[in-house]
Amino acid sequence: MKIDRLSRRAFLSGGSAAAMAAAGSCLLWSPAMQAEMPMPKASGPLDETLDGFVGSYMAAMNAPGLTLGITDSEKTLRTAGYGYANLDQRLPVQPELLFQIGSITKSFVALVLLQLREQGKVDLHKPVLDYLPGLPITCGFGTITVHHLLTHTSGLPDNLGVFSSDPTARLVQGFKPGEHFHYCNAGFDILGLLAVKLDGRSWRECVTARILAPLEMTATQGVIATASRNRSAVGYQPFWDDQVYPRQGRLAPAPNLVMDDTAGCIASTPGDMARYARMLLNRGKGPKGRIVSEESFGLFSTPYIKAEPFSPTASYGYGIAVDTLDGHKILRHTGGMVAFASSIHLDLDGGVAAFASINAMQGYRPTQVTEYAVRLLRAQRENKPLPAAPAIANPCDVEDAGEYAGKFAAPDGRTLTFTAQGKVVALVADGKTIPLQNAGGDSFVSAVEGVFSEDSFEFARKQGDAPNPADGDKKPKAPVVEVSYRDRWFVNDAYTGPRSFNTPVQWSAYVGHYRSDSPWGGDIRVYVLKDRLTLSGNRLEPLGGALFRVGDELWVPETAEFLHVFEGKARMLRMAGMDFARMDVD
Repeated sequence: MKIDRLSRRAFLSGGSAAAMAAAGSCLLWSPAMQAEMPMPKASGPLDETLDGFVGSYMAAMNAPGLTLGITDSEKTLRTAGYGYANLDQRLPVQPELLFQIGSITKSFVALVLLQLREQGKVDLHKPVLDYLPGLPITCGFGTITVHHLLTHTSGLPDNLGVFSSDPTARLVQGFKPGEHFHYCNAGFDILGLLAVKLDGRSWRECVTARILAPLEMTATQGVIATASRNRSAVGYQPFWDDQVYPRQGRLAPAPNLVMDDTAGCIASTPGDMARYARMLLNRGKGPKGRIVSEESFGLFSTPYIKAEPFSPTASYGYGIAVDTLDGHKILRHTGGMVAFASSIHLDLDGGVAAFASINAMQGYRPTQVTEYAVRLLRAQRENKPLPAAPAIANPCDVEDAGEYAGKFAAPDGRTLTFTAQGKVVALVADGKTIPLQNAGGDSFVSAVEGVFSEDSFEFARKQGDAPNPADGDKKPKAPVVEVSYRDRWFVNDAYTGPRSFNTPVQWSAYVGHYRSDSPWGGDIRVYVLKDRLTLSGNRLEPLGGALFRVGDELWVPETAEFLHVFEGKARMLRMAGMDFARMDVD
């Protein structure tokens, strides 16, 4: 699922075991363990090529285990397990183990709704409140249709779940439906409620009867339940769940999860997911007949709105992203759970597909694995040389490392000094050199676990000199002039902006550390940085009273509300449909 307990922190797209080992970081994968990592038996050059890449990818990305299923339009070509399903017991991943597929569940929901449309039970362009009049939603910007929910264009916030413990709480729109793509898990929870009402059975029974049984996906579970835990791989999450996470950070087993929210509640095996992908390659046709009509599949795979979070060229259909790769039409999606990360990649024109899932959540999805698998399969089918493996990014490498080097001073006289060692940005502190990993843009985190691990370093550039996209980004980047670490702010000699700021006195009641009991919530820090109230790196824009918009975009519907100010401190924070309690533990 797109929103997860790690989504508000900065994470990395690659790994560098050597750089972090030199810095004294705690590694999950030692060289000996990498050499001993369980690998499947290869049966030809394609398998050997793919397995070599997967092994390198897992070591670089600190993945405990990975499950893989690949298929063409006629049959499953391979299922395989890599690494460990249980690190403590050193149990290898077996293809029959369940992995949670996360938001790939959304495509199942969309297909069920399209079946119901074929039966005349739902009009996709009719207001959803006509079918579910009791929904706790406020549509101040316009009517929300089923189509809007299927395409993440409803304007609703990305809450996990629809209903709150507060009976007066409502999901409130932030923009006119259809104007923006804004990923919304709550929207697919609503669609699941709609499917259950129109079908007349529970979601588990509905999806089993309509999709799983016809496709002979006999191992798949429509909901995540304790009953199937002994058939599942152990899922892992960062051991230090209140800190930023370096790629090779320590992992810990995640608590048991029970979930029937249709935004991401399916657990499956690579063999079953190959069967599902094969039906999609055949445009809705399964081994026992059609799952959806050709017309419905056309609706499913139509690119309705740009969806850049999936890729710069991606759009969104109904519960699935629609893209192009090497001139071929692609269907793709990812899934992020508390302790699993998945990817599915289907080449409709090439007739091949791949599914992969990792039993850990560290902020990334195994898209490089599924995309490379599809490219290999297509090359083999076309009798072309197998393509070279893609590069696995080293998060410690940045092309412009020198731009961040220098001395930065705080108003109180404290300083931070950064150096550039080749492509690596490093912090010099207490006589030690601490390499930093790039977490996207001008954001960096310590590569050494337990050293400056509380938050990320956020560099900022001189205002007014940003490149203009209309000029093709030919204008040089503005110079880096400031850096912050939570509420600590530092500038270099090139900084010419204001150095003192005034903020509302009532904000002091909101500053603090908050934590949710939800497995999706985790920890949030609220602090004042310069002239703005900030929530774990996100700007809070006042909307009145103790209610704030999260982020800089004026249309984003995400909000944070501070509750129960007692003895000068807010005792609760409500965000994304979850309650976070103040924790004075720092």
